[in-house]
Amino acid sequence: MSPLDDLPEATRDQPLGYRSPQGWGTSGTWPKWVRWVGLAVVAAVLALVAGSWAAWSQRGWQAQPQVQPIQGVIAQSGMASEGVATNAARNRALQLTPTSRTLLGHRAYDEAPEDDLVSLAINRDIRLRTSAAEQFDAMVRAARRDGVQIIPLSGFRSHSEQEAIFFGVRAARGQDAQTRAEVSAPPGYSEHHTGYAIDVGDGNQTSTHLDQAFEDTNAYRWMDANANRYGFELSFPRNNFQQVAFEPWHWRFTGDRDSLETFYQE
Repeated sequence: MSPLDDLPEATRDQPLGYRSPQGWGTSGTWPKWVRWVGLAVVAAVLALVAGSWAAWSQRGWQAQPQVQPIQGVIAQSGMASEGVATNAARNRALQLTPTSRTLLGHRAYDEAPEDDLVSLAINRDIRLRTSAAEQFDAMVRAARRDGVQIIPLSGFRSHSEQEAIFFGVRAARGQDAQTRAEVSAPPGYSEHHTGYAIDVGDGNQTSTHLDQAFEDTNAYRWMDANANRYGFELSFPRNNFQQVAFEPWHWRFTGDRDSLETFYQE
C-alpha cells in the first residue's frame, strides 16, 4: 500500500505542501489596506445603486398621470375660447326653456305690484308697469309720425280677470284645455299678469284685432321693424318653443332689468 493510502480520501489528489485557502474575511488573509480599499469600493457601489434607485423611482412617479383643476385641462387642450361660446349657447338655451312652473306650455307669473301700474296716455283704461307704459307711449307717438295707428287692446290683467277670459271663452266655444291654451294662457300663467305685456291693433284695420290677419297691417309691419327700439318684442312668434299659436298682436316689454329677469331668468 502506498504511504498515501493512510491520508483522507479528500486530500489524496492534492499536491504535497498544498494548503486550503482561507475563507473571505478571515483575519490575516488580506493586508489591512486592501480591506479598507475593498470597503470603500463596496460603499461606493452601494451609493451608486441607491442613487440609481432614487432616480428611477422619481421618474416612475413623474410618469404617473397628475390630477389638475379642470380649468388647467381646458386651457391646455385649447378649449378655453370654445368653452366660452358653449357656455353662452347653453345659457341662452336655459333662458328660453320653460321653468318648472308651467301649465299647458305657459309659464307662471306673479301679478305686478299695484303701485307700479299706470294708465296709458292713449287709453286710460289700460295699464302697464311704469317703465313699459312710458316706452309704449313713446312708440305710439313715433308710429303716428310715420302715419301708422298703433292702438292698445289689453294690458295688465289680474289672475281673476284671466280666469274669466280663459274658462269663460273655453266654455262658450266648447274647447278642451289644450286647445284653449294655444291662444290664451290659464289664470296665473299669463304674461299680462306681469304688467309688461300688451295686445295691440291697427287703428285703421279694426277687423284684424286679435287675429293673425294683423300680421298684414301697417301697424304690425312698423312694430316688427321698430318695436325693439322701445324695448318691446313679440312674445309668441311662429314655431315658438312654448308651442303657443302665433300671436302677432301680443308683445312684451323687456327694456329694463326687472322685465328682462321676469321673462328670461330661470
